[in-house]
Amino acid sequence: MDADRASAFAKEWGVPRAHPTSAALLEAEELDFVHVCTPPRHHVPIALECLAANVDVLVEKPPALSLSEVDALIAAERGSTGRVATVFQHRFGPAAVRLRRLASEGVFGRSFVAKCDTLWYRGDAYFDVPWRGTWESEGGGPTMGHGIHQFDLLLSVLGPWQEIRAVAVRQARDVQTEDVSMALVTFADGTVASVVNSLLSPRETSELRFDFERATVEVEHLYGYTDAHWTVTPAPGHEDVVLRWREERSGIVSGHRCQVAAFLDALDDGSVPPVSLEDTRNTMEFIAALYASAFTGTVVKAGQIGPDSPFYASMEGIGAPWGNAR
Repeated sequence: MDADRASAFAKEWGVPRAHPTSAALLEAEELDFVHVCTPPRHHVPIALECLAANVDVLVEKPPALSLSEVDALIAAERGSTGRVATVFQHRFGPAAVRLRRLASEGVFGRSFVAKCDTLWYRGDAYFDVPWRGTWESEGGGPTMGHGIHQFDLLLSVLGPWQEIRAVAVRQARDVQTEDVSMALVTFADGTVASVVNSLLSPRETSELRFDFERATVEVEHLYGYTDAHWTVTPAPGHEDVVLRWREERSGIVSGHRCQVAAFLDALDDGSVPPVSLEDTRNTMEFIAALYASAFTGTVVKAGQIGPDSPFYASMEGIGAPWGNAR
């Protein structure tokens, strides 16, 4: 957007060339991949340019502003040798990888109850940045841009979700979008879970809890976790579960480094990079269903939001009940 800033950045970091647009970059350079870190509304247009040039692309969250945009990426990917992956970095911390593996192996037994809280604080000044707090530029509030980290990890552990009952409100910030949302979710395996996303919580925390048949597994952190942030509490008679959990120890912090390494490994061996668009679509459909439930006051089931739904083309759907501040 600013050629002078681009040139100054290139000079500071020893980058030999800077380009005025992403299209010019793709035309002039032979690229291994593109990492898209722009404001959300630019994610899909740049990703589509990359796919048209047969270049792999890693897109920051939220990868798109709507389900229709995700489907446009899926369609474009089919005609390209490039692949799109979404940054959901908390999937890649060693503890989360271990949790998914042990759960799939049946070590914890059946899943019963879960909760996922993203209780963060963003003051008025945070929203002075023009693209924040609008449906057109950001696609949603904490449900789209903040809590997405935690509930994507929840979904990666618990598998397919079945239905959502939700509320979303704008309580304090002068924005178009919500600043708080809550959902009750039923999963295909019968697990029931609560999901809370807030930008109004002075004591910030990110918490996940899974109550399995043989143990409770919990993590509390803020923007990244290590093994030290996780606890495993066995059910009576199942103390061996803790021993299994402790067989592997890691001090690695969950974050971009872990995911970028996995992304590059996939490119090296020719496999599909994680997190694929199919994985991404499940999380984005969850978001669309949450907004649809909150704004219509109805239960929304998986697969219900198709091209004929107003929530397919925009997370705002029929419009937020409070109207728009901007």
